Amino acid sequence: MDAIAPPGIVRPAVDEWLAAHVAGASGPLTFTLIAGGHSNLTFRVDAPEGRRFVLRRPPLGTYPPSAHDVAREHRVMHALADTGVPVPRMLACCTDTSVIGAPFYVMDWVDGPIVDEPEGVVRWLPTAASRSHAAFALVDALAAIHRVDVDAVGLGDLGRRADYLARQLDRLQKVWEKTKTRELPVVEDVHRRLVAHRPPQVHTGLVHADYRFGNVILASDGAPAAILDWELCALGDVLSDVGALLINWDAPDDPWPDVWMRPPPTRAGGFPSREALVERYASRTGFEVGAIDWYRAFAYWRIAVIAEGMKRRYEAGAMSGQSTDIDVLDRRVRLRAQLADEALRAFGA
Repeated sequence: MDAIAPPGIVRPAVDEWLAAHVAGASGPLTFTLIAGGHSNLTFRVDAPEGRRFVLRRPPLGTYPPSAHDVAREHRVMHALADTGVPVPRMLACCTDTSVIGAPFYVMDWVDGPIVDEPEGVVRWLPTAASRSHAAFALVDALAAIHRVDVDAVGLGDLGRRADYLARQLDRLQKVWEKTKTRELPVVEDVHRRLVAHRPPQVHTGLVHADYRFGNVILASDGAPAAILDWELCALGDVLSDVGALLINWDAPDDPWPDVWMRPPPTRAGGFPSREALVERYASRTGFEVGAIDWYRAFAYWRIAVIAEGMKRRYEAGAMSGQSTDIDVLDRRVRLRAQLADEALRAFGA
């Protein structure tokens, strides 16, 4: 047996557990880290005869008990298996922390690319037609998520449903107060206006909370083959997912830096407009989307708060030796807050 394994995998305990609980996972196994960092760790597991699986566990180190709940993530995807929402097939879940020091789950490997930057678009979606098809299929899959009957699939007790936006606004404002590195009146002003003009929660359902191309494996035709990373999912106002998707939908000529640290795939061009996405979503769900600019403003403001936390961690030297341009981070926070302000003005607030 090859006893070498990356950090987070304990051998031979994990080999024995997999052999006992996952068909085809016996024999010499090879583990390869394919996604890491501050979120859950994802490993490819290669077994004899070409069998391949995915093992997902929390990050190394300490974290709050409610964070990185992989058993919850497993439960959600297992419940969605027969709903029409494309998710990988769940194979097993281990809550016995004595095996590798943390809970983990195993799912089928899904072939296909994850297109999370413009270079991937050029390779995997080379034509305007393929990009349009992929975009609308992405929206259709989001609509499918939001139309799931959570009670019927056993997710009705996943969390609180009511007042999702109010709870998010309150929590993130507390994060801002704790992590801000200087006073930015625009952030406070946008928060005040978001609270004052918060739309009622009309459409309640399963919220993915990080829905974008970067969390989707594409099939050969560009449609979602599997939606990943349900770590942040919740029950609440589903239009928050639409707002988040829109701010990750930059066009090539949009005159602002990217939402995150690298350009979104849509910077490659050739994709439908934000307005076309909203129209498609409304046609697939029948939901009222007249307040979508508020949700877009909320998504921009949320990113500003998160980016401020990143700035603080870099300034404190808490990013494991990684370095970045603090001025760029500073401008990113300010600009996201300004874009939130502009979206709120478009909403009329």
